[in-house]
Amino acid sequence: RNTIRIPALITAVVLGVSVVVLVILAFVQAFHKVVVSPEPKHGIVLDAGSTRTTFYVYQWPAEKENNTGVVSETFRCEVKGPGIATYSQYPEHIPKAFAECTEKVQGHIPAHFHNSTQLYLGATAGMRLLRLQNETASNKILATIENYFKSQSFDFRSAQIISGEDEGLYGWITVNYLMGNFLEKNLWNMWVHPNGVETTGALDLGGASTQISYVPEEQMPPNTSDSIQVSLYGYKYTLYTHSFQCYGRMEAERRLHAKLFQESPNKENVINPCYPRSYRPRFTLREIFDSACTVDMRPSNYNPEDGVFLEGTGDPIQCRNKVASLFDFKACDGKENCSFNGVYQPKLKGSFGAFSGFYYTANTFNLSGNFSLNTFNSSTWDFCSKEWSQLPGLLPHFDEIYARSQCFSAFFVYHLLINGYKFTEDTWTKIHFIKEVANSSIAWSLGYMLALTNQIPATSPLIGMALPRHVFVGVIVFFATMAFMCLLFLVYLYVSAKKLSSQVTFNNSTNSA
Repeated sequence: RNTIRIPALITAVVLGVSVVVLVILAFVQAFHKVVVSPEPKHGIVLDAGSTRTTFYVYQWPAEKENNTGVVSETFRCEVKGPGIATYSQYPEHIPKAFAECTEKVQGHIPAHFHNSTQLYLGATAGMRLLRLQNETASNKILATIENYFKSQSFDFRSAQIISGEDEGLYGWITVNYLMGNFLEKNLWNMWVHPNGVETTGALDLGGASTQISYVPEEQMPPNTSDSIQVSLYGYKYTLYTHSFQCYGRMEAERRLHAKLFQESPNKENVINPCYPRSYRPRFTLREIFDSACTVDMRPSNYNPEDGVFLEGTGDPIQCRNKVASLFDFKACDGKENCSFNGVYQPKLKGSFGAFSGFYYTANTFNLSGNFSLNTFNSSTWDFCSKEWSQLPGLLPHFDEIYARSQCFSAFFVYHLLINGYKFTEDTWTKIHFIKEVANSSIAWSLGYMLALTNQIPATSPLIGMALPRHVFVGVIVFFATMAFMCLLFLVYLYVSAKKLSSQVTFNNSTNSA
């Protein structure tokens, strides 16, 4: 009897466990659903600036926080060559210039995401100026770009020229987003709006325009065109933003050259106090006057192929004065809230992030972050007094175009910030000269992508089973088989026990007889 009872007991226990496991699995799989986050979304923004074009790849969770994505930069690629506006005579060359970066981006984003990855191109001041000069040429450039990207694997949405005010707005969004002024993670790892955090102003210096954007303390006049509202992460912000066309670093220096040419008695050799001593490059008049910013300064006998030498004298005082003449500060005399050229500007408030040309100008002096106005001025004065032959030893990465223009750039930044935007020696220290935060570039393109996620629908979380289907089926089959085998074995033991019992009864009867 023990030889049957013990195996029967063990088999019954295994059978019971199998049945319990099967019941539990069925209950959990039927009633305990798991929320599965959908795959992340990707977006591509091309920043088509006046001097270069950069591809930026962004990623964000498909679920959104108060209708705005939590976006991060995952990849960027700078297109080799100049900005797209310079292709006005041969727009058909643009696809070749874009090909290398397009291929790199396609390799970075998994192939199954390509057709759902939206791609946008935003052209800034360089194209705004070209449109003023030659709208047909600017339209051909945008049409060429559109045709090129429509033949690629991404979901191309638009190639457009964005306004200076939008460029300023998107730059402001980028600065505040990366500095954590919109969102922060709490102890439970959830995104929340930070309490008591002030927004940061944005200062952007490009090649053809410059932008200032911030939330002022005072209420702006209702009729001002420089007031704009934006909604992000469930909060509304009203900010002042203004873009100054032709006050980008490159176009401002072009205007200086045109002004020096106008004032010079010698039209073949013009003195440039902002160029280093012993430096005397030759320019064609086309390079100086073939721009919407200088076209009205052309001489009466203008011949684009004529040449002129710009002879550097390395004179900081004269350079500072000549750069100041590019601004109309007198137009703001007697006006309390005014920057320059008679443009309305409310009082500055809080800290500012200065990026793009502002950062690169300061960085040439090995300055970044926060530093005093006196430090910047002394670095400027020292640099502008050098001879051309001394500059390669002063600059970590020597580039002729940037090296020769550094003195001009420094004085231009000084006048723009101090006499234009009305920063003081004290408030200068509230300016943060920054290039990137947490490996994300400070550029208007991130703000543009954030704003676009307001229009990109969120993807609902997927409801999945507690166990993957193949695991669930495998476990069910295993325990069901175990239960079935146990039942068969118990039946076998029951039959064997019956036979054994009958045999014992028969033997006992025989023995009694």
